[in-house]
Amino acid sequence: MGDVTEILAGVERGDPQAAGDLLPLVYDELRRLAAQRFAHEKPGQTLQATALVHEAYLRLIGAADPGWEGRGHFFAAAAEAMRRIMVEQARKHDSLKRGGEFHRVDLDAVEPAVEGPSLDLLALDEALTALEAKDARKAKLVKLRYFAGMTLDEAAEALGVSPSTADNDWAYARSWLRLRMLPDDIDNDSG
Repeated sequence: MGDVTEILAGVERGDPQAAGDLLPLVYDELRRLAAQRFAHEKPGQTLQATALVHEAYLRLIGAADPGWEGRGHFFAAAAEAMRRIMVEQARKHDSLKRGGEFHRVDLDAVEPAVEGPSLDLLALDEALTALEAKDARKAKLVKLRYFAGMTLDEAAEALGVSPSTADNDWAYARSWLRLRMLPDDIDNDSG
């Protein structure tokens, strides 16, 4: 690591060759520092360790007077640069201008919105009233999902049932309502 100290001195003197020689010597250590930083962050970061290392390196080398006092001071400055970059990234991510009020949602957990025939709310209300007389919990689940916009897990928690029970109830209620809301010319006397 004596080479690093010499190259750092060259960078401080403004030697353009020194900046190019420095990265291969410190890259692995900077990457390890970046990985340590990301280990303590929330999952789903858009900034990757490699990009963080490159941005930090550019900031360190681009400083007018870095004033490094050796290898330890350089890596402390690198860690601080990475922290600042991550804070800037978090601020950008959370800003309302960039959609910060939105939260990342796993697409596997979302039911796709499919454009279908427009729903007759009066027919749904009538069918839902009939379902409520037959099974109040299933009707309440439909209301929570359809009208309150709750996820299946949220509705299960609100009803005090397990997610698997809610899933079964949801499948039954959707089928029951679909049959109940069939046009009059199709036999829908299924109960």
